[in-house]
Amino acid sequence: MAFTDRARQIWADEELRKKILFVLLMLVIFRLAAHIPIPGIDAGALRQYFAQNQVLGILNLFSGGGLENFSIVALGVGPYITASIILQLLQMVVPRLEDISKEGERGQRTINQYTRYLSVPLSVMQAYGLITILRQSSPLGSAVVGSFTLSTWVLTLTTLTAGTLFLMWIGELISEKKVGNGISLMIFAGIIAGLPQAVQRAAATYTSDQLLSVILLVAIAVVTVAAIVYITQAQRNIPVTYARQIRGAHTVGGAVTHLPMRVNQAGVIPIIFAISIILFPPLIAQFFLRVESAWLRDAANMVIRVFQNQTFYGILYFVLVFAFTYFYTAVVFHPDKVAENLQKQGGFIPGIRPGKETATYLSQVSNRIMLAGALFLGVIAVLPVALQSAFQTTSLIIGGTSILIVVSVVIEMMQQINAQLVMRDYESI
Repeated sequence: MAFTDRARQIWADEELRKKILFVLLMLVIFRLAAHIPIPGIDAGALRQYFAQNQVLGILNLFSGGGLENFSIVALGVGPYITASIILQLLQMVVPRLEDISKEGERGQRTINQYTRYLSVPLSVMQAYGLITILRQSSPLGSAVVGSFTLSTWVLTLTTLTAGTLFLMWIGELISEKKVGNGISLMIFAGIIAGLPQAVQRAAATYTSDQLLSVILLVAIAVVTVAAIVYITQAQRNIPVTYARQIRGAHTVGGAVTHLPMRVNQAGVIPIIFAISIILFPPLIAQFFLRVESAWLRDAANMVIRVFQNQTFYGILYFVLVFAFTYFYTAVVFHPDKVAENLQKQGGFIPGIRPGKETATYLSQVSNRIMLAGALFLGVIAVLPVALQSAFQTTSLIIGGTSILIVVSVVIEMMQQINAQLVMRDYESI
């Protein structure tokens, strides 16, 4: 079906049209909030500080673009994402949480409530750390936030925490409409909102001798988008057969289907993990740049110099993304549980014994296809570093991680919209 026909079909569905308009309204509210600055912030000094600090640029990506204005939603949904990751990891080591997660929809609501509770202290801690590092890292960073009294601290921390909770609420409202994940859509909106300024900056510095470089960058971007779509949609279909069972006068079962295993089961979570780890040392080092101890200052400067080395940064980033892809997939994919469920339902993989052998087979297949997914995510993560070195530029319009997020969100959104259209077709029949 052509794009125009699909768009016309979506718009003709009144209920779906209202859902999409509601989501757009929520995203507009989010972008308006991202331009309401915290009182007492020097916007000019903040822009200069952002231009000199790549670390904050990466953090701004996952804040949905609110950090660059130090707005009331400067923290974005970062604390909520961190809380979600912590709860997912705790389910592996805390039996009580694991039992709750197995209680179906009720258990998921309980886990979501715990995630909201945990987001509050994480927001306070992240807000305090961000302001403290700005004040201590350099004279320019100190000029951004100025001098804080006790009342200013309380007001700022409360505002930033409330901003995160506000975005969390908006994200859940968007997710309820079943046209995309609310948190992902807000990050997506922040990336798209920054594109016009990025294009404007690139156009302002463009010269005729850069024509070949621009053509190559555009070609690389097109190939990257195509590769992301291919890998995101790629899956290994494992055949599954269900044994025939006689129940009274009826025969049930005997169906032949397949078990889909995606090449990239982890999504962008490994990149978020890797960014969190790789940004931690230089962030802490900036805190010690103005201490009185000489050896601490020297150590902090050395750490910052090491992480500013593009070769070291790229290699470490790639290794962390690769490792976290395997780690997070092990968290979300449990071959033993899949094999157990297949056995309970009378299903089996042809040529593989049910039970332990099925679990071993699924684990081996997952590890093999995960290699391609891990390598792909690692390449996407370090793509901006490689392009900056190859083309001798520091002003790429959009990085590999941003493209991955944008494409993944669009694919997920279209899948959910198509699912609702198909469901309405069945209802009409």
